[in-house]
Amino acid sequence: MATFAYTLLDPSGRKTSGVTEAATIEAAKVLLESDGRFVLDIHAQKGNAAFAQKGGVEKKRKGKPSKSDVALFTRRLADLALAGLPLDRALQVVAEQSENESLTMVAEAALEDVKGGAQVSDALGKYPKLFPEIFTSTLKAGEQSGQFGDVAEKLAEVLEKEVARKSQVISALIYPGILSLTSVGVVIFLLTFVVPRMSGVFKDLGKDLPVTTQILLTTTDFLTQQWMIVVGGIVGAFVLYRLWVATPAGAEMRDAMLMRLPIAGPIVQKSTISRFARVLGTLVYGGVPILDALQLAGTAAGNLVFKKNALKVQEEVREGRGIADSMRDTGAFPPVLTHMVAIGEETGDIPRMLGRVSNSLDFEVDTALRRAISIAEPTILVVMGGFVGFVVLSIVLPIFQAQELVK
Repeated sequence: MATFAYTLLDPSGRKTSGVTEAATIEAAKVLLESDGRFVLDIHAQKGNAAFAQKGGVEKKRKGKPSKSDVALFTRRLADLALAGLPLDRALQVVAEQSENESLTMVAEAALEDVKGGAQVSDALGKYPKLFPEIFTSTLKAGEQSGQFGDVAEKLAEVLEKEVARKSQVISALIYPGILSLTSVGVVIFLLTFVVPRMSGVFKDLGKDLPVTTQILLTTTDFLTQQWMIVVGGIVGAFVLYRLWVATPAGAEMRDAMLMRLPIAGPIVQKSTISRFARVLGTLVYGGVPILDALQLAGTAAGNLVFKKNALKVQEEVREGRGIADSMRDTGAFPPVLTHMVAIGEETGDIPRMLGRVSNSLDFEVDTALRRAISIAEPTILVVMGGFVGFVVLSIVLPIFQAQELVK
């Protein structure tokens, strides 16, 4: 056990200090925050220097901050603001607590701007790669309406949802990805190592080889003798694809094709609409004007086709039409979204309706994603088994044929 000195905020916003014992600094933080308190600072006492050298004191990570770092930054900023801390003090505490060195430097620079009289949103807006326009616009609206803490909390929820979804997708694709890489490795091994060593024996048998063996030998000869063309073709195709999607027309066509894919298409579409609804609800809740909110939410959706439809809605709303009617006319928004938006317009509670739609679509996406992964795994195994069976059959048939000739 090691001894840690800490400074924390209790639920009433009062700062207290003290010491506690725990096995690690993470365990100490969990213990201290178990009853609603928020740890501002914690470190190993000087008597635990050896423990600190082994990792008792958290070391800041270098490199570009991840979305998870930004989400945690936003969550801490929201918690401190809701606890009643002034925004400059909250920003200072978050800078100290950040586990990423680059994010700490950004927060400290933003703190200097805030001390000089700038708003938090403007200070963070100087770093658009970390804090995009949707982030800073929402915070600015929260500052102007006096609801900074609540708005920052909503932003943190949006970022945490995105981080969780990305983590879920990566976790779901690990096993199929391993299967795919293994399959490709086996195919390359068979075609470039096993089959070429047996091709001489097969060619001695003449032209009476089975069709499957002839196909296998032709493919193997091409891959082994013209491998530079194969590699060059793959690299060239990748470069051409990158150049194509770098153009507005190419990127829009790619996004349209993604939404029309047999199995993945509905998942992409629902995920895009869910992100749009959640971001739009957060922006409207924060007090961002609806026209600006539609534009920002369309951009945040991450799909150019959907962005164009959001801009169409924005133009019709600018002309005086209702949001739900404008969405319905584009044909890009599902009925559940347009109906809930219509209810929100009638009741004056659009953010809550959009949140419900987003939660519902998230559930559908999770279900569809699990179903797609469950289909992908046996499909990869079947395809791999079919190819291996083809290779084995192509090798065994000539051997049986030669035995018959000998008899």
